[in-house]
Formats: sequence, structure tokens, C-alpha cells
Amino acid sequence: MTLLAERGPALRRARLAVYVMFLIPGVAIGVWTARIPALKERLALGDGQLSLALLAIAAGALAGMQVVGRLVDRYGSARVMVPLAVAQGAVLLLPAAMPNLPALAASLALFGAAHGSLDVSMNAGAVEVERAWGRPLMSSFHAVFSIGGFAGAALGGVLAHVGVGAWPTLAATGVLLAALALLISPWAFLIPSERGTAPEAGRGDDRRSASRAKARGVLFLGVLGFCCMVGEGASADWGSVYLREDLGSSAGFAAAAYAAFSIMMTAGRLVGDRLSARFGPVVLVRCCGLLAGVGLSAALLIAHPVAGVIGFGCFGAGLSCIVPQVFSAAGHRDPARAGQALARVASLGYLGFLTGPVLIGAASEALDLPRALAIPALLALFVALAAPAVRKPAPAAAPAGKSPDRAG
Repeated sequence: MTLLAERGPALRRARLAVYVMFLIPGVAIGVWTARIPALKERLALGDGQLSLALLAIAAGALAGMQVVGRLVDRYGSARVMVPLAVAQGAVLLLPAAMPNLPALAASLALFGAAHGSLDVSMNAGAVEVERAWGRPLMSSFHAVFSIGGFAGAALGGVLAHVGVGAWPTLAATGVLLAALALLISPWAFLIPSERGTAPEAGRGDDRRSASRAKARGVLFLGVLGFCCMVGEGASADWGSVYLREDLGSSAGFAAAAYAAFSIMMTAGRLVGDRLSARFGPVVLVRCCGLLAGVGLSAALLIAHPVAGVIGFGCFGAGLSCIVPQVFSAAGHRDPARAGQALARVASLGYLGFLTGPVLIGAASEALDLPRALAIPALLALFVALAAPAVRKPAPAAAPAGKSPDRAG
């Protein structure tokens, strides 16, 4: 019996714990997004003031990502991830209680720091579980995050519809999420850890050269993440605008562009692990990049509302599996420093999500919106060409007399 078979129940519990860790920030960001209008109204904020407050989330997330990678590598993903998941729930209580814009921005910076730090540590935990499981799992973890976002937004919207205030909504959700993190924490500590992995054998010069090569590889993976997240940000902010203003669709139908994008992204992630196991990550990323780039390009060329919705759906399906494969490749590239690698990739990806809408807006001023939206399509095609970057290193040979570990 293999080691993995002997510890199968523990590994299954660890896998479930990581699913919950992905669910928590998804629900948190979904509920928060649904209650933004209520907080804007209560504090009488203008659009510009609200934008400054929301910018604090991004600043906090990027700051947290720079710190948490080394902590994950030093202490293991579970010891970092569990308190951060509790913190994610706890800080959700703060924004609705803030009396003015500076206090709101400070609370959102804390929310962003918890969210960004948890993003890195939970992906590190996912990489460790995936490595021990012996087959692709990363897409399903990211699918749970997407499902959590839908669930949180729906919950916040329903509570707003029945007249529940922003503070009770965020407070109750935050308490439940923190309690859920504590409840699942014993299983989270079953996650296998690569902490303490021995340094690479060989001469000092060889080790330094290998380390620099790994760093360059991680940086390029971050560039691929940036390219994909530019597309995600652009779809969120500009897809509906394109259908409404350039194609003349109704406001309701225009909203279907981002709905199609989101639904197809979630659906793609639900089947992404099976596709990766069957065809390999390189083929999967290449095909997904082509689907995203060609699908969106075709929609822009046809210039019809129905084609626009289908095109954004293809774009979402194409992007769905790429970021999980990029994160997985970064975490597997150097297991002893997976936290730092994931922090770099996550930071670049987050920058892409933030700057994507701005980039498209600036390009649309110089050209027009349809030509500007060709940028994310071209970036997706670039990712397809660069697909070999997500190839994982060959696993270490199993000890003599033992078969490779597998799990069902």
C-alpha cells in the first residue's frame, strides 16, 4: 500500500479544507460588492470618493501579498492560511461601521490585506494538496472561489431587497465566515507541507544559476497571469458598455455580456482539472488561449449583440483554466519557495485586473472601444503561444519497490 493510500482520509479532509478556504474570500468579496451602494449612500460619497475608498482594497491586497509569501514558506500554508481566513471574516464587519471616508478607506485597506494574503496562502495550500493528490486539482479550487462570489453577491442582494441593512449583512456574514474557518482549521492542518525541503545538490554556481532560472520562469508566469487578468478586468467593466453603446442593445441585454463571461468561466473551471489530466496543462492553456482570443475577436468583427454575448462567453471559457494552471505551475516550480513564487504571480495578476479597465479606457479614447477590446483578445493569443511556460517539472522518481502515488 502506498503512503498516499494510507493517508487517503487525511488528504481528503485537507482537500475539503482548502475548498472552504477558497469559498470564504469568494463569499466575502461577493457580499461586500453587493452592499457597496448602501455604504455609498449612507456616507453620501461621490463617485470619485468611492473610487478612492475602493483603491484602498487594491493597495492593501498588494501590500499583503508582498509579505505573506515568505511567511508561507517559513511556517507552511496552513499556519498562515487559517488565521488569515478568520481575519477575512472579521474585517468584513468593519466597513459598514465606519463614520467617514478616511475610516472607510482604512477598513478597506485591512480588508484588502486579508484578502490578498489569503489569496496567496490558500493557493499555496492548493498546490500542496494537488502535489500529494497526484493529479490536477487547481481549477476546481478556483471554481469554488467563483461560486463563493456568486453566492455572496446573491446573499447580499437578497438581504438588500428585503430591507436588511449593510451592517447586519456584513456583520452576520463575517461572523459566519470566521466561524467556518475555525471549524475547518483542524483539517487544514492536515495539508502536506514542503517546508524544510533540502536545497538543490550541486556546486554553488550551479545552484545560483538554477535559482535565477526559476525566478525568471516565475516572472514570466506572472506576465501570463497579468495578460489574463487584464481580460477579466476589461470584461467586468467594459463588456456591457460595448454591447450597450457600440452595438445598441438594451440595458438588460447588455448585462448579459458579463453574465455570460462569468458563467462560462465558472463552468470551465469545473471541468478544467479533467481536461488538464487528459491533455496536459500545456495543451489546455494553448487551446484555452486560442478559444479566448478567437472568440472575442470574432465577436468584435461580427458586431452584433448576440455575437457579443457569445464572444464574451467564449472569452470567459477560454480564460477560465489559464490562471489556475499558471498558479499551479508557479507553485510546483520550486516547492520550498512556493509561497514567494505565488506571491509574485498573484501580484502581477492583480495589477492586470486593476489596470486592465484603465488600459482599455485609454485605448478607447485614442481609437474606439471595439479596437480597444482587441487588446485582451491579442493578449489571450499571446498566452496561447506561451503555453509551454506552464509545463511542470518532472516529479521525483519513486523509491525503489514503490509504485507512484495515486488517489481516486
